[in-house]
Amino acid sequence: MQTLLHKAATRGLANHGWLKSNHSFSFANYYNPERMHFGTLRVLNDDFVAPGRGFGNHPHDNMEIISIPLSGDLKHEDSMGNTTTIRQGDVQAMSAGTGVAHSEMNASNDEPVEFLQIWIFPKSRNVTPNYSQITLDEAALDGQLEQIVSPNPNDKGVTINQDAWFHLGHLTAGTEIDYPLKQAGNGVYVFVLDGDLTISGQALNKRDGFGVWETDAISITANTRARVLLMEVPMALPGK
Repeated sequence: MQTLLHKAATRGLANHGWLKSNHSFSFANYYNPERMHFGTLRVLNDDFVAPGRGFGNHPHDNMEIISIPLSGDLKHEDSMGNTTTIRQGDVQAMSAGTGVAHSEMNASNDEPVEFLQIWIFPKSRNVTPNYSQITLDEAALDGQLEQIVSPNPNDKGVTINQDAWFHLGHLTAGTEIDYPLKQAGNGVYVFVLDGDLTISGQALNKRDGFGVWETDAISITANTRARVLLMEVPMALPGK
């Protein structure tokens, strides 16, 4: 088993006034050659957006983009014709493929919005852009891990163009879970949203990140009430 630990306080920080963003991996003006990616996980941004502000229309291509609101409402518009508002409990994914433009704006003029923006290198390049969105059953997250992202459109969660699976759980203190990896050669990057956990012997706290690979499974123990996001991704980059 191989591991790496990213404590919350070691993340890159960008403060633009209207936007405060913590970067687990190199992004924009934050560059750390030791934090370029974890396998095919390229970006994990923990964003706080001021009321009435946001990201204007901008392009992407050949990237899988997952947005997970943690609080507040985020208005989304894109060149595929999608106009929607995603809220806490929703998960959104776009396969940018050959190219897509989109905007993400705080839908409220009074309250901030907090969300995770995650980028994954795609399995195949230049696919037709695709959009998917789900609303989670919050009860299904209590005491267990609920699948929220998958490569299979007939499986649970939003669909992306990569052999990656995400799980989200709200765990009570004392909960113990084993997570078996779904595909050989994959690794898991764990991101603690709230609370204290122990993952395969490593103690973790709020907003810590922990990567594990060269293993078939990881063990999870909630030391307090905790919210956790597991991102299982291929460790080999496409074409490598």
